[in-house]
Amino acid sequence: MNDQLSSHSLDILEDTLVCGIRDFLSNAGFSRCHLGLSGGLDSALVAYLAVQAVGKNNVACLILPSRFTAQSSLDDAVELANTLGCRHEMISIEPLFTCFLETLNTIFEGIPFDTTEENLQARIRGTLLMAFSNKFQSMLLATGNKSEWAMGYCTLYGDMCGGLAPIGNLCKTDVFALCRRINEKSLLQSGKNIIPASILTKPPSAELRLNQTDQDILPPYEVLDAVLKEYFSGCRQPVKIAEILMLEVELTDRIVRTVTAMEFKRRQAPPTVMLPANFPQNRHNW
Repeated sequence: MNDQLSSHSLDILEDTLVCGIRDFLSNAGFSRCHLGLSGGLDSALVAYLAVQAVGKNNVACLILPSRFTAQSSLDDAVELANTLGCRHEMISIEPLFTCFLETLNTIFEGIPFDTTEENLQARIRGTLLMAFSNKFQSMLLATGNKSEWAMGYCTLYGDMCGGLAPIGNLCKTDVFALCRRINEKSLLQSGKNIIPASILTKPPSAELRLNQTDQDILPPYEVLDAVLKEYFSGCRQPVKIAEILMLEVELTDRIVRTVTAMEFKRRQAPPTVMLPANFPQNRHNW
């Protein structure tokens, strides 16, 4: 399952994504963009790429905490925005979330907290981010990656809102690799990380409920991404994928069935930056 990109390939990948963002915004008539900055890895990468594409003065980061947002996530988001030098605003969604819960309390009475309440938070954020887009003629960049979207680990009309999803063709492990490469170059040039080291080391989480991590729902990303790359390279049979990767058939079958079932979400996702067909091998665009 070792499928690591070289430093040269990662540099080309960064240039491709930056160029893709810049060209897409220009073609659509936008000079500014913004995103929801969570303190997690995906939004950190998108913020960095956006600044490289259109400049720090044309990028805004909205930090939208709820009751489940860790203070460390807020600290990481603010640190990254300050390092990038772009505008950032912090707006708590807690009053809106509380209002939604109170409004729905009668019809939801007696039903435990579940993904319904989790998705409410994502959709509140999506509404605020789209309001910013309309008011300031700024394109919203979605921050989802290919691994999450393949598995439906995303919210329609929530974190999938946006005009462009810059890293929608990158699996999570490639997001990690690119972020590490960005920091590696920054350390050589300035002696400092651009992306806070804590963002790279903490367990990925949507922070939509208490103590949530991605791996509560998803397999470890190195396993998931290996299966997805085989699947999107044309190997559609779970038994064959399991044989190639030396995994349990039950696991590969579950992943493939989920990818198939979640197509309805992907069809409603924003466009992504297209990567060259031959770069790198076994990485296919949606």
